[in-house]
Amino acid sequence: MEKEQNINPEDKILDNKEEASSTDENYKEDLPEKKEISPEDKINELQDKVARTFAEMENQRRRFEKEKEEAFEYGGFSFAKEALKLIDNLERSKQVLESDESLQNTDALKKILDHLEIIKKDLFSIYSKNNIIPINTINKKLDPNLHQAMMEIEDDLHEPGTIVQEIQKGFMIKDRLLRPSLVAVSKKTQAINEKSEENKEDLEIK
Repeated sequence: MEKEQNINPEDKILDNKEEASSTDENYKEDLPEKKEISPEDKINELQDKVARTFAEMENQRRRFEKEKEEAFEYGGFSFAKEALKLIDNLERSKQVLESDESLQNTDALKKILDHLEIIKKDLFSIYSKNNIIPINTINKKLDPNLHQAMMEIEDDLHEPGTIVQEIQKGFMIKDRLLRPSLVAVSKKTQAINEKSEENKEDLEIK
């Protein structure tokens, strides 16, 4: 007991330091050695980073150019869509005037309609210069991407689904739909449909 009490505290501290130092050395020995990067490898790594940076910059430039072109081409999309109301108003005015019995077969009506037609042609000319073109409809097959069917009309002269009446004109701006054409499409008459059904039943019976 006396021997333990006579141990110098400084000796204990030294022993602990030696043990810690020995542990650190063993830990360092266990660690894998770091591979030194040669100057050539560093240069290749930098060149690779520079090449990737330039490639990304080029991609960004191309995206910017594309977005700029689209903004220029379609920047007037909303304005053009609103401007179509002028055509609609002209058409409505024309229909109202033509249906007014008091103006039927008068010079006044003819002059007004002539002026409206001139204004309409001017508007179409402006649209055309800005790549806004009307969609063809009459006698065309219904295309859901361009036309919107509002009604069906019995018509045995055309194939079912053929556009026989244009209710409201549609327009494209370059390759983009500005608004669809509102149309009426043909369908077979009721009598022919009933006869076709009867023929089918007769064939099934036979």
